[in-house]
Amino acid sequence: MFIIAGLGNPTDKYTNTRHNVGFRVIDELAERNNIPLNNKKFKAVCGSGVIGGNKVLLLKPQTYMNLSGESIREAMDFYKIDPETELLVIYDDISLDVGQLRIRAKGSAGGHNGIKSIIAHAGTQTFLRVKVGVGEKPAGFDLADYVLSVFPAEERETIQEGIADAAKATELMLNDGIEAAMNQYNKKKQS
Repeated sequence: MFIIAGLGNPTDKYTNTRHNVGFRVIDELAERNNIPLNNKKFKAVCGSGVIGGNKVLLLKPQTYMNLSGESIREAMDFYKIDPETELLVIYDDISLDVGQLRIRAKGSAGGHNGIKSIIAHAGTQTFLRVKVGVGEKPAGFDLADYVLSVFPAEERETIQEGIADAAKATELMLNDGIEAAMNQYNKKKQS
């Protein structure tokens, strides 16, 4: 069983913000694999199903970003999963160009408060990650204001492609392993 958690903030106010691309990838995975996100438990909106022969729980924590680990810990405890082999987290990254992906098996939080919370609650930095680039913060911009801003019109098509790629990369990881996904998606996109 895999827990696939996409990070974001609850309520419509944050739906199309940079910080919510994780939620949007979960929605994309749910649609692509006919998994209804119709349960509310583990302080999350979630749905169970199968992706490529693997049982999965798609999870959108509703705790707000900085407390994402609380929700994920509850689900991990309930399903008795090992975060190092059965947890996959999808989230935004400001150090990557819009729509660019970076797949990793482990790493630090890199200043991302949602990942800090997950590391604290999981007790490990080793868990699968799909980072979706949301673009670098412009000089003079407040970081919180930037990640809570919506994508401007000229970036919307690119981020939608990135979200679709992140869903495909997640499916590839489940089916063929992380190396296959890294080889295909950790390349710089041509603009």
